[in-house]
This record gives sequence, structure tokens and C-alpha cells, in this order.
Amino acid sequence: MTLQQLRYIIKIVECGSISEAAKQLFISQPSLSNAVKELENELGIEIFYRTSKGISLSADGTEFLSYARQVIEQTELLEQRYLNKKPSKQLCSVSTQHYAFAVNAFVNLLKSMDVDEYEFTLRETRTYEIIEDVKNLRSELGIIYLSDFNEKVINKILKENHLVFNLLFEAQPHVFISRDHPLAKKERVCLEDLDDFPFLAFEQGEYNSFYFSEEILSTVPHKKTIHVSDRATLFNLLIGLNGYTVCSGVLSRDLNGDNIVSVRLETSERMRIGWIINEQARLSAVAANYIAELKRVIAEYGYTVV
Repeated sequence: MTLQQLRYIIKIVECGSISEAAKQLFISQPSLSNAVKELENELGIEIFYRTSKGISLSADGTEFLSYARQVIEQTELLEQRYLNKKPSKQLCSVSTQHYAFAVNAFVNLLKSMDVDEYEFTLRETRTYEIIEDVKNLRSELGIIYLSDFNEKVINKILKENHLVFNLLFEAQPHVFISRDHPLAKKERVCLEDLDDFPFLAFEQGEYNSFYFSEEILSTVPHKKTIHVSDRATLFNLLIGLNGYTVCSGVLSRDLNGDNIVSVRLETSERMRIGWIINEQARLSAVAANYIAELKRVIAEYGYTVV
């Protein structure tokens, strides 16, 4: 087993495929595949499952990756201390549902870091893909919510994939609407008030289950529904069509301006928003700092952070 092989495994996980990792490592795909096979044979484990859809980490591979990252981190510290090598880039990857506070915390973290180089990834993506990213360690952590409706199903999926949910805060559902919306001046609204307006929801692709919906009360029927894939489009449609979406109510005016307002939704439901991590993984210092910044941002909006 060599340090180079450990770096190969880490790069494959970061890229999500052997072919892309080979390109970034400037070696041929067969050479990289052979190096992985040799390591697996030496260790007597299968690091990656190989299917027609690509590769994914096995349970043994997940555990091995955690150790490999620790070894490479310690090696780099030794090289910096005794060989005067330049520190490697700071790395961090986060997958999240479409939350402005997650972006806000990410921005604050980067502004506070005193490093020359970094390579971070922030994926605002579908619920199923967040779980897959954290399961396969493409992301160190993911941000999702649980409710009375989806909790049993989501927790079952998390447990099957060796993932752990950590609560950040509990939110009373709100609706985001345009500041010029006919209901924008109300302190509270109920779903009946919104019945004639378009409901906007983030599409979940192939895994379009009510349990994966980002919007709480997802089983409630709507006269008009529009599915979107990003927050910018959703906000434009909120303004242009007097639409609405159901969310946590944490709205960042620094990032989203003053054209969108948050109005409390009358319901007994609650959103329990938190972060998930692979149970065999160890958070990097950067990821831990990101979680701390998440908590600080959330607290600024008056929520009680766990």
C-alpha cells in the first residue's frame, strides 16, 4: 500500500468516477483501475461497488476512505513541517436542500478563512442526491429536514446507508411570496388563502416521492403547481406570477434582496432541519467550522439552535 494509492482512492471519491479521476490525475483509466484492484487485492476488501451506473463506496471502502484521508492529512503536515512544502488546498464539499442560510453560512466561512488556496463545493440539489453524496463521501455533510410525515421513511433510508442526522433547529413553516403579493402584509396565512396562487416546488427528478419533497405539507393538493430546479428561477416566478412556496422562513436579504418576504403559515407542522454525516467519517476542521457558522447564522434569525 502506497500514499499514491491512497490519493487515488480519495480523488476517485471526489470525482465520483474512475474516468474523471484519471483525467484529473493525468493517468490512463486502465492504469487507475489496476491500481485500485491491486490495493483491494492486497487489503482483501472491495473498496468500490462497480455497476452499469458507475461506482459507489462499499461499507469497507467507506471505512478505508476515512483512514486514508487521515493518513494523507498527517503526511501533508509532516511535509509542511520538515520539507517546507506549501500547504495543500483547503477542501470541503457540502450538499444541501435549497436553503439561503446554508449559502449565507458558506459565504461567511470563506470570508473568514485566511488561506491562499481552497477548493470548496456547495451543491444545492435534490434530497435523494444529498443522501447519495454523503453516503459515498462526495460531500462531507448534507443539509435536509425531517417532519412528522417524512421522518420514518427518511430515517430508515439514513440508517440503511449508515448516515446520522444531527438536528440544527426546529422551524415553524412559512411561505415565501413577493413583497407585492396581495397577502404580503398579513402576519399569517393559511393554505386556503393561497389556493388561487401558483405553488412552486423544487423538482426531485427520478425520485419524485412526497417523502423527498423539500416543501412540508407536500401531500396537500394544489390547483396550480410549478416545479423548478433552482432558487433563482423560483424567486423570479414568485415575483412574476404571484406564486408562493412553503419553507423554513429563514430569508437572507443580503443574498436575496428585498423583493421576497416571509409570512408565517398557520399549521401545527414543524420542520426539523439538520445535517447528515456518514457514521464512519470524521469531520474536517473546515466542515466543523461550517457547522459552527451555520448555527451562528440561524441564531441571528432568532431560532433556538441545538
